[in-house]
Amino acid sequence: MSVTAHRHHFDEPDVVELNPVFTRPGEATELPRYQLPDGESLPETAYQIVHDEAMLDGNARLNLATFVGTWMDDHAGRLYTETFDKNMIDKDEYPSTAAIETRCWTMLAGLWNAPDPRTTIGTSTIGSSEACMLGGLALKKRWQAARRAAGKPADRPNLIMSSAVQVCWEKFCAYWDVEARLVPISAEHQVLDGTDLDRYADENTIGVVAIMGVTYTGRYEPVDRIAAALDDLQARTGLDIPIHVDGASGAFIAPFLQPHVVWDFRLPRVASISTSGHKYGLVYPGIGWVVWRDRDALPDELVFKVSYLGGEMPTLALNFSRPGAQVLLQYYMFLRLGFDGYRRVQQCAQDVAVYLSSQIARLPAFELWNDGTDIPVFAWSMKAGHTTNWNLYHLSDRLRAKGWLVPAYPMPEGLADVVVQRVVVRSGFSRDLAQSFLADIITEVAYLDALDGPMPHHDHPPAFHH
Repeated sequence: MSVTAHRHHFDEPDVVELNPVFTRPGEATELPRYQLPDGESLPETAYQIVHDEAMLDGNARLNLATFVGTWMDDHAGRLYTETFDKNMIDKDEYPSTAAIETRCWTMLAGLWNAPDPRTTIGTSTIGSSEACMLGGLALKKRWQAARRAAGKPADRPNLIMSSAVQVCWEKFCAYWDVEARLVPISAEHQVLDGTDLDRYADENTIGVVAIMGVTYTGRYEPVDRIAAALDDLQARTGLDIPIHVDGASGAFIAPFLQPHVVWDFRLPRVASISTSGHKYGLVYPGIGWVVWRDRDALPDELVFKVSYLGGEMPTLALNFSRPGAQVLLQYYMFLRLGFDGYRRVQQCAQDVAVYLSSQIARLPAFELWNDGTDIPVFAWSMKAGHTTNWNLYHLSDRLRAKGWLVPAYPMPEGLADVVVQRVVVRSGFSRDLAQSFLADIITEVAYLDALDGPMPHHDHPPAFHH
């Protein structure tokens, strides 16, 4: 073969497939990051680039900030791979997936003590935020219908909630023109507990949000006491105000670990409950659920019928097309674990949380806010007078350098001058990992305590820079 022929042979485009991966165009050269490339890449090259970029993310198992599940077993992984192409909205094309969705929310209705799970109604969602939005919309539409039937104005709705609500509720109020009436927390009332509700409620109140597992600390809000306060308010004023329970985490914990706590449809004032399947439902993101007490609690105007996917079907969601695989994964987990399996998994997570919180409570630098005996989440603050050389933001940075994501942040309105750190214990965070984490906390606190002077000023979480 001549030299010319030899060179021509290796100039052929398909021969690039023989090149070692990191010498290929795109790996050995730079591709544009913020505009569409002019030409194609080999699938192996595109895969390698994306794979390598994703390696720079943190280790999900060491992320103690997120509530979102980061582990499922191999059979779930196989099922996910087999079903990731299913579209939940297309019930005519995927009738079995649609039937399984109904089985799932019916199981949840029974778990949450609905008066008759066969006559209730629910749906899957892309996450608990969408589920909250649907629960809030149902409250608003029911209130508007009642006001109009009574010949009264229906243009100034308000919703009562704790200042410690998750941001999705503030979004709901902003997106759908509802006044958010935030009840500040305090040292005496660290959660919404029914105190002074009559100061916030009036004829324009569409409902009260009660949280089973406050994002800031993991504590339950006492739904029974909130319901009792609203019962008393109705007896005195005639105002009949329903409750939506945001059970993003706690609705998958309380039925298994605290069956004595009355928070669900056993309380007649609870109109709807939402939860997150991808948190303590033990499924990969994103999947949420919302269930209404009965069909009267869900206005018909929120259910739409479409015929352009092959058959007339009802649809109840803010999203249209969305993955169906997570619904199947939820059903897999229900079948795989059953009641007793969920109880054991959640108990294991809580045992780790209580162990960790008890050990952190022994450190002279910290003061616990709660111990993880509600959902497996706990938070702590700096003990007054311990030091002025460092704060929890500095500790968060030191732990991040070792791979641990442990957020530090100010508490909401009412206690905004208090900074806490929070740990979320999820399935997969073993006792062994917990001991490694504890050892790193002790090491970093000792390092910070040994400083001769103050660390650089740091009073806010690190920002993400684009």
